[in-house]
Amino acid sequence: MQNDHNLTERADAYARNVSPYFNIEDKQEKYKADKLFKRLRRKVGHAIGDYGMIEENDKILVCMSGGKDSYFLLDVLLSLKRSAPINFTIIPVHIDSGFPNAPEYMLEDHLKKVGLPYYIIQRPVYELCKEKVGEGIPYCSMCSRLRRGYLYSFAREIGANKLALGHHKDDCLATFFLNLFYSGIMKAMPPILRNDKDDLTVIRPLIYCREKDIVSISKIKEYPVLPKGLCGWGEDQQRANMNKMIRSWDKQFPKRADIVFKAIRNVVPSHLLDKDLFDFSKISNGPKVK
Repeated sequence: MQNDHNLTERADAYARNVSPYFNIEDKQEKYKADKLFKRLRRKVGHAIGDYGMIEENDKILVCMSGGKDSYFLLDVLLSLKRSAPINFTIIPVHIDSGFPNAPEYMLEDHLKKVGLPYYIIQRPVYELCKEKVGEGIPYCSMCSRLRRGYLYSFAREIGANKLALGHHKDDCLATFFLNLFYSGIMKAMPPILRNDKDDLTVIRPLIYCREKDIVSISKIKEYPVLPKGLCGWGEDQQRANMNKMIRSWDKQFPKRADIVFKAIRNVVPSHLLDKDLFDFSKISNGPKVK
């Protein structure tokens, strides 16, 4: 049985009860959790609207890594879909990368409860990384590129036109500072982009959401988060340092991270030094720069 938004009966029932409100007994805590979910839901809706992430008849692969962010991404997209004025299709997909002792069943059990058609595809990511990268050398970058490539290929295979990733505001900020401090480039994480072949669009609906809020939702919802470090490598140290810096701001200067994020969205090219963004040669006799 289908509802008006092309969800299966089970998926529609799951989407109706997706708020953490239904996971809590205490009335006061129920209210707080539901308020947080609705606030994040609004932020996701605003991000989607601001950057035109989702359009009529989109077929969207929701990339399920097994982390808290991807679980929340699926939940919030399902919730938004029920009331969206347009029709779009959500397809959860997870790449089984072949890491030893990975409890993939935890993710699959959850997807069965959600009730949407889903895919778990096996690809030799771990095997290729071990083969191509020398012993004792982190292969995080190669792993990421391989998984992204496999996702692109699978999207084309099933006729999907968009991929939704679970990157949030903290990821965007960490990437910005990584590029600033280590590469000398003012570059963050785009909310929407086209791939190199120009046949697929990548979207990041959680780009306005703080990680700490997603953590709170994840704990209440008790998402079956897959363990980290199955590959033998932890978080990239440079990125870990950026995340540590951002978390320290939350304690000492609570609004700083949001202010920096606001700055990334409010760029004045005429007051920077990039000649490709602004033609400084016209200033001498031209109009005043505001």
